[in-house]
Order: sequence, then structure tokens, then C-alpha cells
Amino acid sequence: MLDNSLEMLDRAHLVHPVVALREHERRGVTVLESGRGCYLTDSRGNELLDGFAGLWCVNAGYGHKSIVAAATEQMERLPYATGYFHFGSAPAIRLAAELAELAPGSLDHVFFTLGGSDAVDTVIRLVRYYWNARGETEKKHFIALEAGYHGSSSNGSGLTALPLFHDKFDVPLPWQHHIPSPNPYRHPAGPDGDAIIAASTRALRDKVAEIGREKVAAFIMEPVQGSGGVIVPPKGFGKAMEATCRELGILFIVDEVITAFGRTGPMFACEHEGLSPDFLTIAKGLTSGYAPMGAALMADHVYDVIADAAPDGVPMGHGFTYSGHPVSAAVGLEVLKLYRGGLIDNALQVGAYFEDRLRGFEDHPLVGDVRAKGLLAAIELVADKTSKAKFPAERKIAAKLAEAGYRNKLIFRAFADGTLGFAPPICITEGEVDLLIDRVAATLREISES
Repeated sequence: MLDNSLEMLDRAHLVHPVVALREHERRGVTVLESGRGCYLTDSRGNELLDGFAGLWCVNAGYGHKSIVAAATEQMERLPYATGYFHFGSAPAIRLAAELAELAPGSLDHVFFTLGGSDAVDTVIRLVRYYWNARGETEKKHFIALEAGYHGSSSNGSGLTALPLFHDKFDVPLPWQHHIPSPNPYRHPAGPDGDAIIAASTRALRDKVAEIGREKVAAFIMEPVQGSGGVIVPPKGFGKAMEATCRELGILFIVDEVITAFGRTGPMFACEHEGLSPDFLTIAKGLTSGYAPMGAALMADHVYDVIADAAPDGVPMGHGFTYSGHPVSAAVGLEVLKLYRGGLIDNALQVGAYFEDRLRGFEDHPLVGDVRAKGLLAAIELVADKTSKAKFPAERKIAAKLAEAGYRNKLIFRAFADGTLGFAPPICITEGEVDLLIDRVAATLREISES
């Protein structure tokens, strides 16, 4: 007779993202049952402090009744509306208008997606459309940063520069290129910010020259490299890369799927340096993870070229069934209300406190680097502080970290190289930051003794 427990059903049928599949079958699933504020409760009754906001996304925290009410009201009124054939819905229209008002520069035009990966894919398609419309039909090549993450779709995974997302997937593709990450802890130029920026702009110019300026379409970057280990570039990096793109005549794309909506402090991380990208991708915090939604924002001058490209009455051939889904859009509107109603202010204040508390781990014998930008941070563990040597694969440091964190009732991102990633809900209090720090300290003690 079949065992109908959730764990057995999960082993038999549910394919999880980014896990070792056979290992997951052996280990079994951790079923999350409920959430409130910064806490999750699993099916065994453990209350866990969520130091990673789900997957960088539950910015507002769990259990906001106003968000649930907004979704419920919209589902009762109009659960679905297509955006095709000139149809639309009030929530999607209002959300697009609010995003255009809040976004940096002239990003006045919004195409809604289901998440970050298809937002990046949308930008790839629109960049190609843009250059073809301008008659510069050789501009097909994209340049990204090593250690960058731009989704796991067929195209985005090649711009992503993490080996796990390339292995056996036949990416990167020939039109996808990478230049070194601006990682102050491990950059060949050392920790000096000016030297890193100079090396990075030079690397971009050299890569464009290698490919051929007439063939390069765009450069894409995250303001903070999230899945690459929460790498915080030196101050001025983004502005310098934007200026270099303008100099080289290529489009400048900023991927804020992780960093937008208070994650690094302000509404958009672009605000730290006054960036004005040609395209911006967002997702995750857009709905605080309560419903699937992402978006690709494009600047006026880009939109005008695309809008004027086809003969009058001929559609642009790009779309998704759930683009501008009214329930997701209603959720997004309510979440924006919460951000402007105090959550962004909290992120700025508590983010500074979080950064300060994390610095207390710098002297720990296993800690090589502590890096943070607001409520987005990492502690990189090393086997040797002097050489910065990483732990050998056979130590299985990531699994040990995740298990120790769970025993200490804390969720964080345990990267394969021994880095602990943090992105707690931006509703977190200073008292909860103290609790998080205590649980990190307990976790590191376990690792030190193992």
C-alpha cells in the first residue's frame, strides 16, 4: 500500500529546483507550514528565524493580512484578465504607473512577467528587437560579470556565470561573454576600489574590442551580485560601468531582481549611485513573494525605437499568458503601499544596524570576509585566513552549515563554497537582528568544533 505522507509523495513526484536530486530523495523534504513576520514554522513544529526571506523575496515578511485581503478581493472581482488584444485590468495599469514613477531615470515603460528569469529573457528579446529596428543587425552579443546571476532559463542561464547552471546545459552560448567580478575580497587588483573599477572598465572595453564594437548589444550587471555570494562592488562601480557602456555605444542593463524594494536600503539599488539604465529587471520583492510576478522596465528612448519599428497595426511578437496578472498586480500595489508606509525607512535604519553587527564576526578564525549592503549580506568562511583558501569539496561545508543553522533555528543561504548568505525580511527589528546574530554565532561554533 502506498505511503501517502507528504515526504513520500515529495520523494516520488516533486522535482525541486537547484538540489541534488538523488540526495534529496535520501534526505527528504522539510515541509514549511506557516509563517508570521520573520518566522517560519515547519511540519515538526520548529519555529525558524528566516534570515533569507524565502528566496530573497519575502521582503515585507509573512502573514500581512492587507496583502491577503488585496489578493482575495481581486480574485473575487476579476481573477484573470489577458493583456493581449488591447485588454487590460486596473491593477496592472496602476502598478505599471507606480513603478514608472518610482523607477530611476526614464524607465517609464513596464512589461510584466512571472518572475526574474523571464524578465531577463524579455530584455534579451527586446534588446535584439531594438538594435534590429535601428538597422544595426550585427549587435547580438551580451557581456555579463563572472559570478553574476541572471536566471536559469535557456537564455538567462548563459548570462549567469555560475558553473552549476552551465554544466550539461550547453551554455553559455556563443553570443554570451563574461568579464571578471568586482569582488574586493578576491580581485587580482586587491581591495582598492579605484583599482578594481579601473580594471573592470578596462575589461569591458577589451571584451568589446575583442568581439567587435559593431557586434556588442549590451552589458548586464547586478548592483550586488546575489547568488554569486553576495558580492558588493566598490562604491562607484556601477556608475563607471554605465559611463563605459555609453562611451562604447552599448545598452546598459541593471538586474535588480534581488536588490530592489528596500533590500539594500532605498527602493532601488540604482539610487545608491544615481544609475539610469536602459533596461531594469525586477521581481521577488515586487510582490514580496506572495504571488508570482516580475517586470522588465525600459527607458523612453528604447521604447520609442521599439514602438516605431513595425508598420502601423503590426504587433510586436512577444507576450505571456500571465503578463500583468490582475491578482499579482493587486498584491504588488498593496506591497508598494507597505514599502512607502514605513518598510523602506525600516530597511535603511535596521540595515545599518545589521551591517554593524555582522562586522563582529570579522575576527572569527573561520571568517575570511564579511560584506553587506543594507539587509543583503554574506559571511565567507575560509579554511585559511592568510591564503584565503576555500574548504575542499569533501568537507561538504555547505551541507554542514545548513544543518547547523537549522539546529539553531535559523535559515540562511549556505553557498557551496562555505559562504553564508543573508537577506532577512526588511520588516526585521533590531531585536530580531540580535537574535539572528546569536544564532549565527552558535552555528559557527558548531562548525568550528566539527
